Amino acid sequence: MLLPSVSVWNLAFYAFMMCLASLGLWDVFFGFEENKCSMSYMFEYPEYQKIELPKKLAKRYPAYELYLYGEGSYAEEHKILPLTGIPVLFLPGNAGSYKQVRSLGSIALRKAEDIDFKYHFDFFSVNFNEELVALYGGSLQKQTKFVHECIKTILKLYKGQEFAPKSVAIIGHSMGGLVARALLTLKNFKQDLINLLITQATPHVAPVMPLDRFITDFYVTVNNYWILNARHINFTTLSVAGGFRDYQVRSGLTFLPKLSHHTSALSVVSSAVPKTWVSTDHLSIVWCKQLQLTTIRAFFDLIDADTKQITQNPKKKLSVLNHHFIRHPAKHFEENPAIISDLTGTSMWVPVKVSKWTYVAYNESDKIYFTFPLANHRKIYTHVYCQSTMLDTNSWIFGCINSTSMCRQGVDLSWKAELLPTIKFVIDCEFFKKETRSIQLPVTHLFSFGLSSSKVILNTSGLFYNIELLNFGQIYQAFKINVVSKCSGVKEEITSIYKLHIPWSYEDSLTIAQVPSSTEISLKLHIAQPENDSHVALLKMYTSSDCQYEVTVKTSFSQILGQVVRFHGGALPAYVTSSILLAYGGQLYSLFSTGHCLEYTTMLDKEAKPYKVDPFVIMIKFLLGYKWFKELWDVLMLPELDAIVLTSQSMCFPLVSLILFLFGTCTAYWGGLLSSTSVRLLSSLWLALKRPSELPKDIKMISADLPFLTVVLIIVSWTTCGAFAILLTYLYYVFKIVHLQASLTTYKNSQTMNPKHSRRSEKKSNHHKDSTIHHLRLSANDAEDSLHMHNTVINLLTWIVLLSMPSLIYWLKNLRYYFKLNPDPCKPLAFILIPTMAILGNTHTVSIKSSKLLKTTSQFPLPLAVGVIAFGSAHLYRVPCFVFIPLLLHALCNFM
Repeated sequence: MLLPSVSVWNLAFYAFMMCLASLGLWDVFFGFEENKCSMSYMFEYPEYQKIELPKKLAKRYPAYELYLYGEGSYAEEHKILPLTGIPVLFLPGNAGSYKQVRSLGSIALRKAEDIDFKYHFDFFSVNFNEELVALYGGSLQKQTKFVHECIKTILKLYKGQEFAPKSVAIIGHSMGGLVARALLTLKNFKQDLINLLITQATPHVAPVMPLDRFITDFYVTVNNYWILNARHINFTTLSVAGGFRDYQVRSGLTFLPKLSHHTSALSVVSSAVPKTWVSTDHLSIVWCKQLQLTTIRAFFDLIDADTKQITQNPKKKLSVLNHHFIRHPAKHFEENPAIISDLTGTSMWVPVKVSKWTYVAYNESDKIYFTFPLANHRKIYTHVYCQSTMLDTNSWIFGCINSTSMCRQGVDLSWKAELLPTIKFVIDCEFFKKETRSIQLPVTHLFSFGLSSSKVILNTSGLFYNIELLNFGQIYQAFKINVVSKCSGVKEEITSIYKLHIPWSYEDSLTIAQVPSSTEISLKLHIAQPENDSHVALLKMYTSSDCQYEVTVKTSFSQILGQVVRFHGGALPAYVTSSILLAYGGQLYSLFSTGHCLEYTTMLDKEAKPYKVDPFVIMIKFLLGYKWFKELWDVLMLPELDAIVLTSQSMCFPLVSLILFLFGTCTAYWGGLLSSTSVRLLSSLWLALKRPSELPKDIKMISADLPFLTVVLIIVSWTTCGAFAILLTYLYYVFKIVHLQASLTTYKNSQTMNPKHSRRSEKKSNHHKDSTIHHLRLSANDAEDSLHMHNTVINLLTWIVLLSMPSLIYWLKNLRYYFKLNPDPCKPLAFILIPTMAILGNTHTVSIKSSKLLKTTSQFPLPLAVGVIAFGSAHLYRVPCFVFIPLLLHALCNFM
């Protein structure tokens, strides 16, 4: 049989857990709105002019380049330097291309043409050779230094010009935004070289997958600098997230820390950006036409007419970004708008005395003013609400200063308006009492699993409602809101807008629905509500007065699982490894106590229990709240507990560790079945291609070729890449196990064909085993036990290899530039793992069951499994450090 023996109940349980995990994964990868971004196209063929760098710089960074973007006649004209525009530098992210600048560059060029090149931008882009800097952090510092040199090179291209720039604006996609922030940490960097920084889908808070210490160290350096020097950071920063469509970088990671001393930083989700109102995935955020148009409009509004460069006034920069990315008042940006307006000229004044009023707009030459005498309504109503269309530039609503029959001057209230998607060509106004339009709707309990719901019915006819979503503020909460609209006597098409407003962060989302209809809205958060924040999440409903609305909210179990995967899926390798370590420890103890080693799946079911790990982590977290324990912790120089790191990021779910442990055990179970099945398949292939082999007559821990092989692999690790040597070691180990499996299969087949001869051979083997200690013959039972043990070791090694793969891929990708990976995060691990696995490849249970070290070795995996969760769930690069310790002790059992 190719499949190992499995329990039906275990299979059913782990199949159920796999279904739950798949449900969460489905929500992350598919449970979002369709891509509503319009593609941005180039009007002319894009050209990328390579900027010649100084020879020393090009030699120091052979894999990096700097380009100037252009199209058509603009590209031809600018092949002859110097330049005359406003420099903008685009930094691509993880595996990003310098050609991603084309959307921004092309839209900016069209905008410049519209104003006859009164102002124009020169878009530069850095070629980072599509490096995987989100997975391997060893080149982040190198990229940062190269960008610094690029900025100085760019500014030199404008020397001698009348309006030569002294700084550049930077747009950074993904990790490119982090590299831009890291410029400030360079010793010789001057902040004045940057006047504006816009980042797109950049994980500012923490790395998505902390697979090596270089990434985490880089993050710590950058974020600590920005926190400690917040008072002195004088340029404006805007971070734009993609929303739920971006499953590579969750939006919670993109929000810059809100510091009291650094007010020039904004963070917003693309779905909340006016005139964009869509969620973008990780790549479409660089070409989404709606978002790029908004960005370019902001750039042109940032220009100072006197210097013909981006303004140095921080208040204006913040005001422009607020106007375009936070709250758009349906008017073109004005730096100093006129508050008092003269209402003169040929116009018609129409008094409106009713509480509700509608006017259909037509193309009329004369101005029409509609006046609302507030004095008549103040005693009855508390608020007035008006909506209008086609007013992107003009002022349209005023507060009259005098009280004569015809208003001559008014306070322009248009700047207080909010832009929403156009729904129809009308003007609607109504007076109302706030309490009649603010309705409280408590969300359902987390563990109601969608079986119960909370409902409100909007009976009164109105244009606007505020639904207050009570008890909603945690990231592990997720709901489905269903809005059913029913209309009476309406023949024309009516549109309603439902806006989910999160007051503690700019992550609003809009849903446009044709009524009557049934509309489903997902309700979940990117950022949890701060502890000192008392605001309530709102569902703002811009409705029709002719329709009735029924709003129902209920818990969405699938989306809760999706939030678990979205926020904690990166920690899964730590939980998988912890489960395998527990099974490994159980096998070693079984070998010590009974002399036999049980199957991996059986031992996993027996030993991998969350109560063996979670209580210890919870206890340590609790004790760290006491000063004496924290001081002892610091004296021992232990790293910060990962649970505390997650708490500081508001990422602690109830029972999340239990859920992740079950998911991890489930993954370890199916991974074990896959690896054991693969070994059997490979052994069958081996037997088909090669003559059947026999079980080894004499067990030798150190064969003749072992020292040579070990030395060769260590040299490979030293001269090339540690991850490459680890992979070769892994393949060698798998080869040894496949050979052992083939030998056992051959023995069993021969036993079936000639049972008498097999029994004599077994007796001879046992007699030989009793008569000598130094020359052990492997029996079939011993081979079975050894394969059980090796299967577990293969599972542990597989995760070490997977966690080291990013640096290997990075090394292979840059092999034409660098033969040796430097810095190499896997080299120290490789030096220890290579001899260890070389010995374990020749190790059998019969050779270690009498070892004095075996009992101690069997006790180590349990505390190490705790350590993996305590220190490796948010720092994955630490996981292999906990794995190699029991493997090393296992190898030493051959000699002690």
